[in-house]
Amino acid sequence: MKNYLIIGGSSGIGKSLVELLSKENRVYATYRNNKQEDTGKITYHHFDTQTQGDWSFLPDTLDGIAYLPGGINLVPFARIKKDNFLTDFNNQVTSAITSIQAALPALKASEQASILLFSTVAVQTGFNFHAQVSTIKGALEGLTKALAAEFAPKIRVNAIAPSITNTPLAEKLLNTEQKVQANAQRHPLKKVASPEDVAKMGAFLLSDQASFITGQVIGVDGGISSLKV
Repeated sequence: MKNYLIIGGSSGIGKSLVELLSKENRVYATYRNNKQEDTGKITYHHFDTQTQGDWSFLPDTLDGIAYLPGGINLVPFARIKKDNFLTDFNNQVTSAITSIQAALPALKASEQASILLFSTVAVQTGFNFHAQVSTIKGALEGLTKALAAEFAPKIRVNAIAPSITNTPLAEKLLNTEQKVQANAQRHPLKKVASPEDVAKMGAFLLSDQASFITGQVIGVDGGISSLKV
C-alpha cells in the first residue's frame, strides 16, 4: 500500500482524486474551510496556504504528492491589482514550493515517488481576461519542468492542464444550464469536464503505471487546445 498526500483534497478534482487513490492506498488529504471526517484509508488535516501549519502528520515515506489549491480570477489586464495577484501567486505557487519542500524527505524515502501540479489550458492556448491566471499557472509549468530535471531519476514530476471543469471553483462560470452548454460547445468533445475526468489522469500520473513519464504538462481539455472542428 502506497502513501499519498493530496493538498486541497476536500472538494472538486482533489476530492475525486482522494476517492480514487484511497481504493488501494493510504491517503493524507488536506482541507481549509470545508472540514472533512476521516474515512477508511483517508485522514484529513487542516491546511492554510498562508500559514502552512504543522506537517508532523506526514508519514516517513510518501509515494506521491498532488497540489491542487487554485483560483479562477478573470479580469482585464488593466484591472489586475498587485495585492490580488500576489495573494493568488502565494496560494498557488509559493505554497506549492514550500509544501513540496516539506514533503521532500518523505518522497526521497520512497523507491519511486511522484509529484503532480495543476496548470490550465489557458497557458498554452491564450484566452481573453486570463492574464493573471495564465501567468501564475505558467509559473507552475516552469516549476514542473525544473523539478522534473532536478529530481530525476528518483522522483517524477508532471502537471495536468485542464479546461474548465465542473467544480465549486468554476461555479460562477457554470451556474446556469445555458453557461454549461455554452462552455461545452467550445470544446470538440462538446462537454464540460467532470472532476472525475481530470482526477483519473491524476491518479494515473501518480501511480507506477506512469513510471516512464516525467516533465510533462498533459492537457485534459476536451481537445480545445489543439483541435479546430
